[in-house]
Amino acid sequence: MRIVVIGAGVAGLGAALGLGRAGHHVTLLERDATPFPKDPVTAFESWDRRGAPQVRHSHAFLARLRNLLRDRLPDVLETLLAHGTEELPISNLLRDPIDDPSPRPGDDDLTLLACRRITFEWVLRRAVLDEPAVTFLDGATVDGVVATEGRVTGVRYKREGDAQALEADLVIDAGGRRSKLSSWLEAAGLAKPDEETEPCGIFYCSRFYRLRPGATPPERETTVGADLGYLKYAIFHGDSGIFSITFAAAPEDKPLRALLHEGPFEEAARALPATARWIDPAVAEPITPVHAMDGLRNTRRFFFRDGEPLSPGVIAIGDSAIHTNPLYGRGCSLGFIHAFALIDAIAEAGDDVVAVATATEAAVEREILPWYQFAVTQDRDAAATARAQREGDAPGNDDGAADGRVDPRAYMRDLLRRGLVPALRLDATVLRAFLRSFNLLDAPGDLLQRPDVMQRVLAVYQDRDQREEPAAGPTRSDFIARLDAHTGEPSHA
Repeated sequence: MRIVVIGAGVAGLGAALGLGRAGHHVTLLERDATPFPKDPVTAFESWDRRGAPQVRHSHAFLARLRNLLRDRLPDVLETLLAHGTEELPISNLLRDPIDDPSPRPGDDDLTLLACRRITFEWVLRRAVLDEPAVTFLDGATVDGVVATEGRVTGVRYKREGDAQALEADLVIDAGGRRSKLSSWLEAAGLAKPDEETEPCGIFYCSRFYRLRPGATPPERETTVGADLGYLKYAIFHGDSGIFSITFAAAPEDKPLRALLHEGPFEEAARALPATARWIDPAVAEPITPVHAMDGLRNTRRFFFRDGEPLSPGVIAIGDSAIHTNPLYGRGCSLGFIHAFALIDAIAEAGDDVVAVATATEAAVEREILPWYQFAVTQDRDAAATARAQREGDAPGNDDGAADGRVDPRAYMRDLLRRGLVPALRLDATVLRAFLRSFNLLDAPGDLLQRPDVMQRVLAVYQDRDQREEPAAGPTRSDFIARLDAHTGEPSHA
């Protein structure tokens, strides 16, 4: 098939590479026209990816994505490892006080990648540029699709000032969150997809650090993070001794917007036990300013109606079709899942574009939609908790009201906080079940539906009053007071 892919982000590169290697003729159109850096180090320092500002933020490369590379693109995984990417296996977590540190079948699947987004994208693009079946055109700005008899048959684009058209048997839109596909379809006289969207309820900011030569870092596990209600934070391990720290809070929480500045960001990192160890000047040094993202939304676009594709001949993948809160670290992995679902659909259905679209949509419903719905629910609950803390009405340990009534949602939050979280440090069975869900190997609801796992979580929860848990961070008021002391300017909480 003659296939056009719009956008050279992770999903677009993965689709182009997989389809080229499957024997299709692929043209990849990328809007950014910047010289391709000679190596990932240069890319991190100077690669201008204006069309993908998220490359300057923290990213998680989950086990589901790593396993796809292992099984479908082993040379790409090998190249990533050669350029400083590290594998973070479950064995990193199987240590005291875990009850059973012995390995079990399937443990190899529970391996994440410690990698920066810019390194991951550089390695993928290098592979695409080396693929004979893929033509890569940078500086190509797509401004519409070509439609013939109710189906998409190509795209229009401009490159170096010249307007051009490109025919295709299939157009794949991997243009990301800001995709213009809906308006292109409408302008071509085709049905405009419906869309549902709502705010994620956060702004977030990230800063990268480099381990000092010869420094002994804290023990490397996997992504480390916690939710304090008013603030979420995480440490993301990258390649080549580089890591990043990310903070997220509600856009309405004005005192916490101080985190967008380097001084308060560093003070916040010192205030949290988990991050303070990593930014010790003897351990690491900051190497970037603070990068921020705002205006984030959970969005799903509906390209099917009554079981039929609205516009045969075009398929949106990755964030162009469905995207969620980036803080959860699932975006790159879900984009790759979507890309390879499409590749498999083409392998099965050939040039029947309706059958390809239908099979791909079925994979989205099965593999991606549950995580979208889960993220929307998580964000709604998190926004309610953060709002309660700002209003001074944050729930504490919810053991039930005086009259015996129990709020089921509050009870579940308490069970997860004082049952599941400590069980992850103590029980290897719970840890494996959690990691399978966290890494997209099991559906999001499977963990809480396993009786063997929940019995173990409940056993830990029963001992909650006999166990002193380490504080993940200060209260909101103490945290803001610390930021105020650092800036010398009292905030209005």
